[in-house]
Amino acid sequence: MDARLQRRIQRYGWDLAVTDYVRHWHALLAGVQAELVELASPAVGEAVLDVACGAGAVTAAVAQAVGPTGRVLGVDLSQAMVDAAGRHLENQGLLHAVTERMDAEQLTLPDAGFDLVVCALGLMYLPDPDAALREIARVLRPGGRVALAVWGERKRCGWASIFGIVDDEVRSEVCPMFFALGQGEALARRCAAVGLEPLVQRRRDDVLSHLDGDAACAAALSGGPVALAWSRFDDAVRERVRSRYLGSIDTWRVGAGYGVPAEYVLVTARRPQAA
Repeated sequence: MDARLQRRIQRYGWDLAVTDYVRHWHALLAGVQAELVELASPAVGEAVLDVACGAGAVTAAVAQAVGPTGRVLGVDLSQAMVDAAGRHLENQGLLHAVTERMDAEQLTLPDAGFDLVVCALGLMYLPDPDAALREIARVLRPGGRVALAVWGERKRCGWASIFGIVDDEVRSEVCPMFFALGQGEALARRCAAVGLEPLVQRRRDDVLSHLDGDAACAAALSGGPVALAWSRFDDAVRERVRSRYLGSIDTWRVGAGYGVPAEYVLVTARRPQAA
């Protein structure tokens, strides 16, 4: 898929999905987000950049950690996500944290301006994640750290079937490289390739708990490009997609609900000190 088209799909998909995504994924992702912030270890007074900040859950957590003497900027390609994150920060009184719409692959920020960069489950959606990693390395000060989280291996993410099901309906791949960064040590290697020194890699197994089939489908269909495709389906296609998805996760049915397996990869790295 052409990179420019992919960016438009991501931007407008997340603009459309923001409300449902927050509703259905906030609690599901709280564990991995907390682990990422713990690994990142933001310190009082630090300057932190949150790339692909979404609705601001991680942005708020690092803002609380650095305190009012620190500085936090959350950026996202989706204006609706940026606005949602801004409201979330304002509601929590975190006035030292701000948000701005920005492309992670072309950050309009000066060199060496941040002590820490975090990115929670955003890199997988980018047409060129290596470009984003180069930008992250550029805006880190020497000795600065980065903490990243991506989804793990496709075979360990039970919900991943939704991509193929939606692909069949749109005759295209909505997220062609989504699981590439979760394979083996791919993310750590890509960090090293842009001059960052990998420090820690860990895998986190999780279970995405849904009360019933409606909740399971709502979550699977509220992510960016999938949400955009779903918004354009007629009732017949929607019923077909829903039926196929529920069939694909039936093995993880628990009573009326579902406990769908998921895996994440978390990596920390640092920019080397200047010689």
